[in-house]
Amino acid sequence: MSFDLQLQGQRALITGGTKGVGAAVVSALRSAGAQVMATARAVPVQPADGVLYVAADITTAQGVETVAQSVLQHWGSVDTLVNVVGGSSAPGGGFAALDDVQWFSEINQNLMPAVRLDRALLPGMLARGSGVIVHVSSIQRLLPLPESTTAYAAAKAALSTYSKALSKEVTPQGVRVLSVAPGWIETEASVALAQRLADQAGTDYAGGQRIIMQSLGGIPLGRPARPQEVADLITFLVSPRAAAISGSEHIIDGGTVPTV
Repeated sequence: MSFDLQLQGQRALITGGTKGVGAAVVSALRSAGAQVMATARAVPVQPADGVLYVAADITTAQGVETVAQSVLQHWGSVDTLVNVVGGSSAPGGGFAALDDVQWFSEINQNLMPAVRLDRALLPGMLARGSGVIVHVSSIQRLLPLPESTTAYAAAKAALSTYSKALSKEVTPQGVRVLSVAPGWIETEASVALAQRLADQAGTDYAGGQRIIMQSLGGIPLGRPARPQEVADLITFLVSPRAAAISGSEHIIDGGTVPTV
């Protein structure tokens, strides 16, 4: 039995497509035969073959407009939109360390890029009566770390709720909307964090990993997810093979979240 994902020729836009999960999604969709456009603040020095890159800061309204215009110019519309961009630059120290600047920064990194891009590109999907949107959230919305991720977790919770509301509105018109909530992923940034914690604790990289896993309450799988594993899940979800899946959030965390 063939398990062709039926993505040949599909037009897919991935935000944050040069690092971590975003880069893995770009690679996975290209391998599945999709046409791929990726956003990043700068075009990579060694761009992936066959990928269109748009240099834009989509934490700003102007950056989103740049991306939307590029989509219109090259394709006219998209079939698949995967909003990966996110992250946190907030300081540690709990709620008292977060002023309005930090709060708005977390919202602009983790919620507004998806809201603005959807607003720009969803009308084209609705006009055709087909399309898929995936928002990459985080299990932090369920397991916030008060010392360091309060604002990030709150912004991701808003993204998940927005995703559900949007799904209820547009799924009857042929556009599926889903969210994917990873736990700890072994990206370049998390590898650097684990090594830094290891150096501080006088241990090796595996010891640094254990420190992070303990801070999360443990990962039953015993390791972080890999970017490719998250990308494989997203690639299936955007494919016609997942045509009956909409409005749901898919957790990929090695068992970190301790509840059903």
